[in-house]
Amino acid sequence: MSDRQDLQDRSVSVLIATMDRPVLLQRAIDGVLSQEHEADIEIVICYDTDKPDMSLARDETNEQGHRRLIRVITNTHSKGLAGARNTGVAAATSPWIAFCDDDDEWLPGKLAAQFEVLAKTPDARVATTGIFIHYEDTDTARIPDPSLLTFGGFLEDRMTDVHPSATLASAELIAQIGDVDETIPGGYGEDYDWLLRAARLSSFAVAERPLVRVYWHGGSYFFEKWKTIDEALEFLVQKYPEFADHPVGLARIRGQQAVAKAAMGERVDAAKMAFETFKLKPLEKRVPVALAVAAGVPAGTMLKLAHKLGKGI
Repeated sequence: MSDRQDLQDRSVSVLIATMDRPVLLQRAIDGVLSQEHEADIEIVICYDTDKPDMSLARDETNEQGHRRLIRVITNTHSKGLAGARNTGVAAATSPWIAFCDDDDEWLPGKLAAQFEVLAKTPDARVATTGIFIHYEDTDTARIPDPSLLTFGGFLEDRMTDVHPSATLASAELIAQIGDVDETIPGGYGEDYDWLLRAARLSSFAVAERPLVRVYWHGGSYFFEKWKTIDEALEFLVQKYPEFADHPVGLARIRGQQAVAKAAMGERVDAAKMAFETFKLKPLEKRVPVALAVAAGVPAGTMLKLAHKLGKGI
């Protein structure tokens, strides 16, 4: 047991925002309950728009005397994932808060590994793990590099391997970070925005093995929602003027916007954005992708190819 004061009580509230995916939700719940965690676990299931399933609620004590509580609530903030997460945070009662998307799955040992690395990283109040990206029956392991998980590091690279479903943070830190931004267009990129704000306040502890399975599929909310993606990325660039001092990171975002514009059929704007991207970073991989899509290659085809490699566009 670490002598860190904030690790004396390791009780965790796990927030699962959900919307009309009962089978996937049950898998997410089962993954949380599979944790051999030597403290209480409170699961807060926040229903966004559909009718809540109150039959999921329970209050039990396991053989070790630790409480396993499931609470079912409804979103009282704005519609969408950001509002549902903010509703869940407000309802959480534990000194540690974790997130799990309703279509993802925690693997055994996830919480234990996170508290172990937190105890070894005195200045960290947030911990993550590696993940498996599951796409078309294939798992691709992605492991975060702890040395890169800084504010500047996140400006340079979104780092897909740092996933909200693998995030555990102290309730105190989450209060300091503030609400998930509900004003980002369409809610796209609120996780990235949250990581940037978290990195300004704390270092990250990393359990360097995949302990969460993240499922990528066509049913994901942002699969091919190009206009929303373009607008949200522009919002983030304006929100963080520091991107001006990080041309590699800005090139990544401009490249994504170029692809989105090409996918929407805005070929002239896509070409302009691709050229801006090239000036920032000549070898940015999204430049040829954007030009290929502008020339007629279906954006969905490029996206599926990237997903097969465990990557996004």
